[in-house]
Amino acid sequence: MSDFIQVEKIDKVLKINLNRPDKYNSFVREMALALQDELKKASADPSNRCIYLTGNGKAFCAGQDLAEATDPNGPELTKIVTEHYNPIVGAIRNIDLPVVAAVNGVAAGAGANIALAADVCVATESASFIQAFSKIGLIPDSGGTFTLPRLIGMQKASALMMIGDKVSAMDAERMGMIYKVFSDETFAEESMKIAQTLSNMPTKALAATKKLLNASSLNNLEDQLALEDKYQTECGQSYDYAEGTKAFLEKRRPEFKGE
Repeated sequence: MSDFIQVEKIDKVLKINLNRPDKYNSFVREMALALQDELKKASADPSNRCIYLTGNGKAFCAGQDLAEATDPNGPELTKIVTEHYNPIVGAIRNIDLPVVAAVNGVAAGAGANIALAADVCVATESASFIQAFSKIGLIPDSGGTFTLPRLIGMQKASALMMIGDKVSAMDAERMGMIYKVFSDETFAEESMKIAQTLSNMPTKALAATKKLLNASSLNNLEDQLALEDKYQTECGQSYDYAEGTKAFLEKRRPEFKGE
């Protein structure tokens, strides 16, 4: 495992820390491939019920390390996009686990768009988001042009991507870019509490919900209703559905297994 990625298991939550704090957790190839590997391993381990992604130090992630991107002996932009960021965003959106992005500081460029690809994105009050691509003559990648307009609308997304304004955590919450903002003092505890809550919920139903949300961007209503029927039938045959309904009738807290 790369030193640039730290992994810790907290009950049923897999905590993944981006760990290049001296470089604001900006990505280099080793770090990107290591994150992909950890997401793949997380998906294969049934004891994981939620992923919590955050950064060490003052930043969540400043995006791509430009020293690597401009190194004549380093990977070309095409390789960086197709082999580094696209697989990371694809893994986050397709893994059958809820992913919480806990933005502990600045999230810029690819770092912002990776955070926004999570199922639940929360931030500390001193954090900020910036679509920094236009400032160096590039287009937003890491799924940003897909995700951001669906979160905040075309007009705001277009302006933020073209002008490159820095968005405070509070403004990001107000415009629907992220779920919640917590004070710097309570952020670590409150954001982990969300991950812990998700880790105790019916994992199969959450995974099916994620698939439905992914599909809803492209489906018409009839196709979406048919897909809801398919996944509802599958969830209705799960242990967690039987436990959830039994607990409701018995007026007690359900004990879901993710099965």
